[in-house]
Amino acid sequence: MCKKLLALFVITTLLSSFVIKNANAETPYQAEKFPYKDMQVQVMPEFDYPADWPKDTPSLLIGQYGTISNNSGQDFDGSIEIPVPAKDKNFEVNLVAEFPDVNKSEVQRPFEINKEKGIISWKPAKPIKKNETYRYVIEYYTNSIDVKDKKSFTYNFINQAAIETLDVVFYAPMNAKNIALEPKEQSTSKSDYGEELYYYEYKNVKPGNSLNYSFAYTKTGNDSSLSVINKQQPPNDQNHTAAKDGTTASNKTDNGTQPIIGIGGASVIGIAIIIAGLFIFFGLRGRLPKATSLPSNKTAKKQSGKPTSKKADKLANSDEKKELRKKLLNGKIDQETYEEEMKKLI
Repeated sequence: MCKKLLALFVITTLLSSFVIKNANAETPYQAEKFPYKDMQVQVMPEFDYPADWPKDTPSLLIGQYGTISNNSGQDFDGSIEIPVPAKDKNFEVNLVAEFPDVNKSEVQRPFEINKEKGIISWKPAKPIKKNETYRYVIEYYTNSIDVKDKKSFTYNFINQAAIETLDVVFYAPMNAKNIALEPKEQSTSKSDYGEELYYYEYKNVKPGNSLNYSFAYTKTGNDSSLSVINKQQPPNDQNHTAAKDGTTASNKTDNGTQPIIGIGGASVIGIAIIIAGLFIFFGLRGRLPKATSLPSNKTAKKQSGKPTSKKADKLANSDEKKELRKKLLNGKIDQETYEEEMKKLI
């Protein structure tokens, strides 16, 4: 009798474990069932550097901003999986975020990196409803720029799913010369600060399509574009007056000669740079939402520690202002948030 009860207990335990395991299992991500309504890829050599980046080593920042549709036939409660060059030297993720609502800013999500498979994955805060869309942004750095007589790199993009509209934008580093880009860009623009931008646009891109680019240029030093722009004296006009005292001009509408980067849509995505008195957006066209950004570890340490002197306090204050300025240039915060936070430091 005891043996029968023991056997029944073991079987019941195993069945319960199996049921619970399957109940908690995530729906696997099948890229082909999540086509893109639009995607934009930003390729930005020496645009900015993460903390503790190797000295005298130029960085390549890649931003990918997409809107996927759930065509799987059911609500999706699993993790999104996007290919990334995880095995590249000094590969570092800068941002993974989603846009839960048209009128709300991005929300960062915890993520995982699988170097063997070469994917970054994260779980949306809420299941993606059947036939509804989901917007995300990922940004990462790699050390893939070869430095010889020229600085050069190649960029390869292969999409897992169909894309209705794909934009690829290359940003030439500030002070770069002898720029060579293959294949030839479809259009270009130039900012008041002298930064060259190169555009490609594709329609109805099929899954597995491979896009290959090569970019070469000459440039002395490894100063980031953000640091160069931040040091420059803004042009003496009403659009740039505010920038002279550390703030920026208000967002302006396009004048017809400077294209707003991206695909027609709802809310702007990701990072933004102040050029010619307006924002050139890295993401979908629209108005810039109020973006919230977690403080960096460096900033958090400054805020948690007590200054030992007025000099130390002033220095910390100055560093925090620089950090805010950098976030504004990166588009992590908008002008209104920037001004509010600056008032707290005065």
